[in-house]
Amino acid sequence: MKRLLQLVLLFVLAWLAFYTTVLRPKLTPVERGRRLAEKTGCFGCHGAEGTEGTADPGRPSGKVPSYRSLMMYAKNEHDVREWIRDGVTASRARSETWKESRKAGALHMPAFGKRLNASQIDDLVAFVMAASGEEAPEDSMALAGHERASELGCTGCHGAGGRYARPNPGSLKGYIPPWDGEDFPDLVRDRHEFGEWVENGVTRRFDTNPVAKYFLRKAALHMPAYKRFVKEGDVDALWAYVTWLRKGRPHGDTTDAPGEGSP
Repeated sequence: MKRLLQLVLLFVLAWLAFYTTVLRPKLTPVERGRRLAEKTGCFGCHGAEGTEGTADPGRPSGKVPSYRSLMMYAKNEHDVREWIRDGVTASRARSETWKESRKAGALHMPAFGKRLNASQIDDLVAFVMAASGEEAPEDSMALAGHERASELGCTGCHGAGGRYARPNPGSLKGYIPPWDGEDFPDLVRDRHEFGEWVENGVTRRFDTNPVAKYFLRKAALHMPAYKRFVKEGDVDALWAYVTWLRKGRPHGDTTDAPGEGSP
């Protein structure tokens, strides 16, 4: 009996180790924020994934702003955090014009500060910033990759900027890995493998691995082969964007009180 218990314990420990290192979902702040936004009801007013606001009679624009028009209402991450936490930024709360506009509208932005903790609000801010499309590289090659990702349809499955983890039933983790997530290095070791994924829909390393092939076949969604559709330089541009996203993307201000003129 003692030996049996030891074997059971070893099996449990081995399973936990396997789950932690291989099977455990590794969601990014952006993806956690996206899922939280849906759960919290944000998409009821701002539309699916914040892409199209619903009608709002009484407001000058006639509709709730989408996240794509973010910069008309928020200058930076600090402002976005205030909108989510307090239902309005401190500067607009002092504006009589804004107060009148708010009264005229049928829909009002809720304050989630008492419903969500600071970490959850941080995740929502990360998602809103990603969905807005404002976080784009200045480097011309990376920027070209950012644009081609949209033109080729990559963002349909991978989400805005390649940063969502949309569901993929039957896959190993149950979702499509985002380009800036912890799962990415397990799938893409270098520029060469990235090119194989883009052009062939799979790498040679995965195509010759029976276990990997099993999970790839089991998944509902499969990576397309873009070899017929990419132009010369496209793969390099896409890789430059992914590299920027994983290493060079600037981190926004997370303080509660940015200085005057904060970018």
